[in-house]
Amino acid sequence: MVAPDARSEMVIRAYKHNGKLHRVWKNTTILKRTEKTVIGANDKTLVTESDGRTWVTREPAICYFHTERWFNVIGMLRDNGIYYYCNISSPFILEGNVLKYIDYDLDLKIYPDMTFDLLDEDEYEEHKRLMDYPPKLDKILYEQIEELKSWVLQRKGPFAPGFVDQWYERFLTYLW
Repeated sequence: MVAPDARSEMVIRAYKHNGKLHRVWKNTTILKRTEKTVIGANDKTLVTESDGRTWVTREPAICYFHTERWFNVIGMLRDNGIYYYCNISSPFILEGNVLKYIDYDLDLKIYPDMTFDLLDEDEYEEHKRLMDYPPKLDKILYEQIEELKSWVLQRKGPFAPGFVDQWYERFLTYLW
């Protein structure tokens, strides 16, 4: 199956370590796809939780996924600046128009001033015990959190000045 190119729509599916579906984002527009990265955008997209509940995203978002990083980055454009929500996750795979990854609970929330908080450590510890995460995985995930923090402090990748704004402008041209 041929993977989708820019301007195509994709579905994002997050799973848990045990293979159970966690969350689905219905429509995300691919802005750029390379061998290792996918940059997408969505606005007011339908999200379905594993228990069937649904909600709609409140603001435009630029999504950054990498095949070699154990995190993905969502830059949300709000009136008072760009907020980032980073999922500590497996690297993604793309099957047709479906982007898939495993969500490992830990999240890094980054504020417009580039300060950040690590979230959901209790949930991670519970799932680590329940799903028997191997010690090697635990080590990888915490190393990737440090890598992610380094990217934030260096303003690297999706945290570079203008990155989110540039891709959001491209997204707007696709809506015409």
